[in-house]
Amino acid sequence: MDQNPLPTKDSVTPQPIRRSLGWWVSRFGNIGLFFGTGVLLIVLLVVAQRTGWIQKGSLSAGASSDEGSEEVHTCPMHPQIRQPGPGRCPICGMALVPATSTGADLDELAVTIEPAQRRLANIKTAEVTKQPVTTILRTIGSIEIDESRQATIASYIDGRVERLFADYTGVVVESGDHLAVVYSPQLYSAQVEYVEAKQTLAKTRDSTLASVREAQTKLVANSRQRLVELGMSEEQLTELDSSGEAKSRLTIYAPIGGTVIEKLAEEGKYISAGEPIYRIANLSTVWLMLKLYPEDASRIRFGQVVKAELTSLPGKMLTGRVAFVDPRVDKSNRTVGVRVEFLNEDGELRPGDYAQATIEIPVGPQGDVFDAELAGKWISPMHPQVIRSEPGDCPICGMKLVPTSRYGYTDQPVVREESITVPRSALLMAGDRSVVYVETDPGRFEIRIVTLGPILMNEAVILDGLLVGEKVATSGNFLIDSQMQLAGKPSLIDPTKVKPKPELRNTPLDFDEIQIAQLEGETGQHIEKLYRAYFDIQRALSTDRVPEEEPVSTVEQLAEKLLAAGELPEGVREQLKVIEQNIPHLHHLTLEEARINFKLISNAIVTLATEVRGVEATTPFNHFFCPMVKQGEGDWLQAEELLRNPYFGREMLSCGELVRTIPPDANNDSSDESDEPQESDKPPETDDAVDQHGGVE
Repeated sequence: MDQNPLPTKDSVTPQPIRRSLGWWVSRFGNIGLFFGTGVLLIVLLVVAQRTGWIQKGSLSAGASSDEGSEEVHTCPMHPQIRQPGPGRCPICGMALVPATSTGADLDELAVTIEPAQRRLANIKTAEVTKQPVTTILRTIGSIEIDESRQATIASYIDGRVERLFADYTGVVVESGDHLAVVYSPQLYSAQVEYVEAKQTLAKTRDSTLASVREAQTKLVANSRQRLVELGMSEEQLTELDSSGEAKSRLTIYAPIGGTVIEKLAEEGKYISAGEPIYRIANLSTVWLMLKLYPEDASRIRFGQVVKAELTSLPGKMLTGRVAFVDPRVDKSNRTVGVRVEFLNEDGELRPGDYAQATIEIPVGPQGDVFDAELAGKWISPMHPQVIRSEPGDCPICGMKLVPTSRYGYTDQPVVREESITVPRSALLMAGDRSVVYVETDPGRFEIRIVTLGPILMNEAVILDGLLVGEKVATSGNFLIDSQMQLAGKPSLIDPTKVKPKPELRNTPLDFDEIQIAQLEGETGQHIEKLYRAYFDIQRALSTDRVPEEEPVSTVEQLAEKLLAAGELPEGVREQLKVIEQNIPHLHHLTLEEARINFKLISNAIVTLATEVRGVEATTPFNHFFCPMVKQGEGDWLQAEELLRNPYFGREMLSCGELVRTIPPDANNDSSDESDEPQESDKPPETDDAVDQHGGVE
């Protein structure tokens, strides 16, 4: 038997096949490269879209439109940024919007902001209010010493200062405290003379010569008076009388209590009579000195409350009253000095410190005012902090108290005048003009030039241009203004395009007299055709339909022909111009926009019907008026007697009243007037039948 048999196929153990890196790369490299490239392209597209390089739909739009027809886009916040096609603003990153929009010229004084734009721009509004307004005057002043409470301590005699008891500035003294001792030979001689004169008088009491006693008595009195003039007090003279011993040293006492603000002598110094030694100030009251412009100072009155906060006492509000208003204007800086008195019992107010003063002044005519603390009281004319319930004398200066009514303070509260105000943020200043944006309808912001009164901290007083209850934009109004600029409308940059807003008329058109001219020939036929085409427009609007092109074009063409004729009176031509300006493209507008233009056309048509008719006209016209039309002027003309409101249609079809019936040949105002709507049995010539209550069958 074979000892080493050959291995069979079943007995051989399979060995694993090892693949090299190159084999794997060649097998799967192309697939990985394909997927990696796809992921990279997706990432690049996302980044490009986020950064504004491309936007959704831009590729398809570019493929389907010509390159030269791309719409110009701009930034709502930075209108100087303009580029063909959409994108993002390189300054603020906002999405660019089309620079022009269809129908932008239909509303010359306003722009419409979509809700999405409004949220993005954070546009907010506030209501115009009417209320009593108080302006707050803020200014800086300095604390000064009350000049009426100062005293200078001086020597009455020549001498040498031997002792100073208040030996540093700032020491507090009381009235009667001894301050200094002055050595004076002059004082000693005067005392000796006085003592000897008294002794001589005592010796002559028993003298029989009256003239001698009288002369000696006068000598004693004169000697005593001389000592008084040399500065000796009554107490010192009494002591001299009792002791009979002359002294060469005089003690000087404080005449008032207060703080030594100046020390002007030193011990051992020789001083002359009248030379100051100390200056003392009573700081229980201090002055706050303010500088105001003359127009502000003219509204300040004596006794008015002033609040102040010191830089050294932040957060603490102090209250004082006006003590003096300078009657002169400082020529160097054109200001008026105002002095405010503050109580300073605790000594917190230090002269030389600065304070922020706040004065509340009612806006409006300066009449009597009510102050509860001063009502029916008496006040010191020098110190307004001294207020009493009864007449008397001022304890500080001794002047008589006067009634507070002398300074315009009443005993009873007064009704203050109200002013129209808006938040200050609503104002856009344009040179010497100011504009605001009024939201007349949801999303519609109309530019309005306003006349400003005082501008307060958070509010501004409006003298003219706004009505109470209107809403004005207080945030995002610069975005609104930029939209106005883009549309070529009046804006902050050029508000001169804004025409003064006429007063709203919510009463029917009135005519003093009606004189109707009869037009002959082709002109008369044209005017009658114009009326008939107008009635077609009126009927369409009363059924909530936009008028068709035919009557609109007819009115436009006839108005042009009549103006070109040149034979009509100037008043008639003015009305035809109004019609010509507002009739174009009326059939392309929305129903709401068409009704706005129709109101202007109707006012012209009603006026026209009272001035001219065709010579062959036989049909009278009915002048109607609806007081519910927004912003008034709700007049219109009908050939039918049954009222059909073109401004509200089915919503309020019968709302209104018949003002007058205008005959075709009236020579005076003999038309009928009625306060109630008039109806007739003649059915209306419309597509829809209506019942007598205005409902649609």
